[in-house]
Amino acid sequence: MLILGGTAEARELAALLDADHRFAVLSSLAGRVANPRLPVGETRIGGFGGVEGLADFLHGVDVLVDATHPFAATISRNAAAAAERAGVPLVAVVRPGWVASSEDSWTRVPSVAAAAAALAERSPGRALLTTGRQDVAEFAGLDDWWFLIRVVDAPSGPLPARREIVRDRGPYTVDSELDLMRRHAVDVLVTKDSGSELVAAKLEAARVAGVAVLMVDRPRRPAGVESVATAREAYDALAALH
Repeated sequence: MLILGGTAEARELAALLDADHRFAVLSSLAGRVANPRLPVGETRIGGFGGVEGLADFLHGVDVLVDATHPFAATISRNAAAAAERAGVPLVAVVRPGWVASSEDSWTRVPSVAAAAAALAERSPGRALLTTGRQDVAEFAGLDDWWFLIRVVDAPSGPLPARREIVRDRGPYTVDSELDLMRRHAVDVLVTKDSGSELVAAKLEAARVAGVAVLMVDRPRRPAGVESVATAREAYDALAALH
């Protein structure tokens, strides 16, 4: 089993498969985080060289599992194409997205760039930015806004002129997120619809604090790929294939 990982679901699935003597498991991480949380069992870090490289790597692999982040669109597309080329079954672990309640003030946007454009149309204020270090540059031109930028690793590229960077990693609590938003007088939370419970506390905190949310929708996933919602469901599906 080759698991394309980097998520909590990937680590959980690796542990389930590693404990089952029927399976030999290799987890692959993209290497975009300096000190990633590693799964149990054998691990590799780094890319494959696109579709062709991954298809070549799949020789000797019985099943490919795409358990990457919901916004890792490129590797998900590559996985689908490589699995088809190599004739290897592919199972995707796709956690459910977040759903707004009647008490939330969310605006959904199709991309991070659209989120920056939406901010530009609002009266200037203070935003908590949690979209990841690779997307910070999209907000660099919003000189009237102040940003609290929370990232695991330092962002690269252009940065907003008025900013504070906080390097931190979840899980978070509602109380800690509320304290963060209130201390920094946050008006708007900009985040991606990752669906992870590890970082969902910010949404409840925004609801309690009356903070508006710009929610970036997920990219479209490859068509025709079998998907499950949890690591346990993936394990059951893989056991059924065995």
